Amino acid sequence: MRDGSVFRGLSQQASTEWDALTETRFFGRFSADGRLVATEKVDAPAATNDTERWVSFLRHERIPFISYPYEWCFGMLKAAALLQLDLLLAALAEDMILKDSSAFNVQWVGAEPVFIDMASFERLSPGDPWVGYRQFCEMFLCPLMLQAYKDVAFNAWMRGSIDGLGPSDCYRLFSMRDLLRPGVLKHVFLQAKLEARYADTERDVRDDLRKAGFTKELILTNVRGLRRLVARMDWRRRESEWSEYVDCGHYERVDQQKKIDFVRDVVSMRSRRLVWDLGCNTGTFSRLAAEGADYVVAQDGDHLAIERFWRSLSAEGNRKILPLVNNLADPSPALGWRGRERQALEQRGTPDLVMCLALVHHMVITANLPMREFVDWLASLGGDLIIEFVTKDDPMVHTLLRNKHDNYDDYDLEFFERCLAESFEIGRRELLCEGRRIMYHALARG
Repeated sequence: MRDGSVFRGLSQQASTEWDALTETRFFGRFSADGRLVATEKVDAPAATNDTERWVSFLRHERIPFISYPYEWCFGMLKAAALLQLDLLLAALAEDMILKDSSAFNVQWVGAEPVFIDMASFERLSPGDPWVGYRQFCEMFLCPLMLQAYKDVAFNAWMRGSIDGLGPSDCYRLFSMRDLLRPGVLKHVFLQAKLEARYADTERDVRDDLRKAGFTKELILTNVRGLRRLVARMDWRRRESEWSEYVDCGHYERVDQQKKIDFVRDVVSMRSRRLVWDLGCNTGTFSRLAAEGADYVVAQDGDHLAIERFWRSLSAEGNRKILPLVNNLADPSPALGWRGRERQALEQRGTPDLVMCLALVHHMVITANLPMREFVDWLASLGGDLIIEFVTKDDPMVHTLLRNKHDNYDDYDLEFFERCLAESFEIGRRELLCEGRRIMYHALARG
């Protein structure tokens, strides 16, 4: 990446495939509606040291904030899968194919998925199979099945393995009754058996398929069936710990309006490039932040709350708010080879403003994080802060302390303000709920 643009070098073969791609009708159609990232061929970027390695270069439109499949909700992974399949069907119609099916090839502009890996497209040779089928099952189909059929969130599985959840492992998680569920017998059980069959041989599966007379029509039949299967999948959980919690549900009408006005006043003070809303829940304040920001990354550890928020944003075609499933007590780390393939959360963008509303008590009391550590982490993000402190007199804190020993001496208003003042300049303070909740606007130092 140079000067805010994203460049990619192409080998001779990749450059030839790019030229073929740009001649197709589907490329223009998917680019025009934003489902393919805006891309153009350009001269070698200035100060490039590897021009001898590449024969041509592409410049891509920059994605506002990079996210990973283990941070998506069910509906987001499903939408990304459908985008991959729609692109594949369109490509096959013009004798091209996607050679892989990595979920990392999809990113988001707000609630809208966009495919970013142009080098995945190549011309289809007669007799060639869809080699990305297994990867599609690992990174899309099996994780979706696990959540849709067993109500087990896929996020931890996908974070634990950069290659996703394979059919063999997925099969071990299913019962014999699950074989009757749509797609399990064909795409999980049979594929797991084939994997076991070929595991100890040197046979070339692709060569076997060519000899058997594999045709494009067989690929089309499989992809169309997968699209119908994925489109029908649904996650049917109706409630979770915080999905029924309303952002302003613990406030009287006057206090609710004071909180909204406080956030709106701070957001409108100046334009912001990037805002993080930590513990966003139903997204009320993410939407307020979007009024004065280029982009908002809304994060919450409750999968169902993010699912509902994403669905509402998707229905609107919202391209300014990106909702992510993220447990801030255990945020996404750097992963992959040498920890460089997938960046940690803090490495992917510096927020100008961080909103942390009614969250501190959850981090300190529920997650057992030291108060000073949490405030220091917020300061390390580098942006200004809107933060809300909920005192021990508040009913919500009473609930969190129920059946627990109150060993949280650092969960104290005076100590919190001292920690806050060490890292920020407090610009404004407002009491809510008869002083049980206090709003702060804290400015980053330096």
